[in-house]
Amino acid sequence: MTGATRVLVLNAGSSSVKYQLIDMVDGSRLASGLVERIGESGGRLVHAPHGREKREVSALFADHAAALKAVAEELTADGLGLDSPELAAIGHRVVHGGLRFTEPTLVTEEVLAEIRRLIPVAPLHNPANITGVEVARALRPDLPQVAVFDTAFHATMPEYAARYAIDRRTADEHRVRRYGFHGTSHQYVSRATARLLGKDPAEVNVIVLHLGNGGSVSAVSGGVCVDTSMGLTPLEGLVMGTRSGDIDPGVVFHLHRVGGLSIDQIDELLNRRSGLLGLCGDNDMREVMRRADEGDAEAKLAFDAYVHRLRKYLGGYYAVLGRVDAVAFTAGVGENAAPVRAAACAGLEELGIAVDPELNAVRSGEARVISPEYSRVTVAVVPTDEELEIARQSFALVHQT
Repeated sequence: MTGATRVLVLNAGSSSVKYQLIDMVDGSRLASGLVERIGESGGRLVHAPHGREKREVSALFADHAAALKAVAEELTADGLGLDSPELAAIGHRVVHGGLRFTEPTLVTEEVLAEIRRLIPVAPLHNPANITGVEVARALRPDLPQVAVFDTAFHATMPEYAARYAIDRRTADEHRVRRYGFHGTSHQYVSRATARLLGKDPAEVNVIVLHLGNGGSVSAVSGGVCVDTSMGLTPLEGLVMGTRSGDIDPGVVFHLHRVGGLSIDQIDELLNRRSGLLGLCGDNDMREVMRRADEGDAEAKLAFDAYVHRLRKYLGGYYAVLGRVDAVAFTAGVGENAAPVRAAACAGLEELGIAVDPELNAVRSGEARVISPEYSRVTVAVVPTDEELEIARQSFALVHQT
C-alpha cells in the first residue's frame, strides 16, 4: 500500500469529540483521545499517542472549533499533524442517514443539507455530527471528508421489517419507519464473528447484541442485516441505561392526558430517566449488579427486566433467521458483564444456545468463544471497533473515487 494511508476518525457529540488516527497499512492506532465538556467549565482533553505517555490538558474549550484545534495541536506535537501528506481522509460518525445514505458518502454541501433535514429524527446527534464535519472541513478544506452512517448497515432490512403498521401516507410524509442504529458496530462484529468461526460472512447467520449504556440487537443473515431492535430513534428496543426501550405508545397519551406531562417532559422521561436508571436509580450495570448481589430488590428488578428483554429479542431473532450459527456479545456491558451474558442465555439450551461458566468468566480484550464444545450455536464475546470500521470504509471510498 502506497501513498497517504492514514485516516482520522472523528465522533463529535453535543459536548465531546472522540478521535483516533489509524494507519490503514495494518490498522494500527497512531493516536487516540477525547475532548469532553466542550462549552463548559472544566473542559478536558486526554491525548494518547501510540507508544508514548498519555497527556491531559485542562482548559475551556469554547466550542467544537476550539476543541478540534487543540486536538490538531496535540497531533502536531507528535509529528502526526493534520497537515501531514500521509493523511488520506477524515471519517465522521454520523448517526442518522435516513433512506438516502446507505453507504459511506463523501461530504458535500448537498450532503450536509440532507443531514440537516434529518435533524428532527436525530435531534440529539446529527447537529453535533454536522458541527464536527464543518470544523474539520475548515481545518483541512482540501481533504476528503467521509460520512459513515449508523443507520446504513440496517438499510437492508426488508420493507415488512422496516415499516410500522400505520397509515402509509402519513409515515412517508414524515419519514416514519424503522432505521436502526449502532450499525457500524453491528457490521464490524458480525464480520469479526464470522472470522472467529473461520467462515465467510456470507455463510453465517449471527445475532449481535451491542450492549452499552445504549443497547441494540441485530439479526444478520449472510452478512446482511434483516432486523434490528432500534427504530425511528434509538429509543425503541432493549431496556437501556436511561432509555425505556419498547413501550406501549398509549403510555405517551396517558402521561399527557391524565398525567399532565408535556411532550417534551415525556421525551425527557423516556430517553433520560427510564431504563435501568428509572427502575433502580443507577444506569451503570456494574453498580446495578453489585446492588442486586447484595439483595437490593430494586436493582434485582432492574437486572431481571434488562435480561428479560434480551431473551425476548434473542428468541425472536432466532425465529426471524431460522438458523443461527452464532450469538455475539459486544460493547461495554456485552464485553465485560459475564452475569448478563449468562442470564441472557440461561434456559435456551433447547435452541442450541448455552454458556460455559468457566469460559464466560475469562476477561480478555480478544474475541473468544464462551459456549461449550457441544453447543449447536457458538456464543462469543467479540470486542467492537467502530473507529476501525469507519476508517476502513472511509479509506475504501477515497480510493474508489
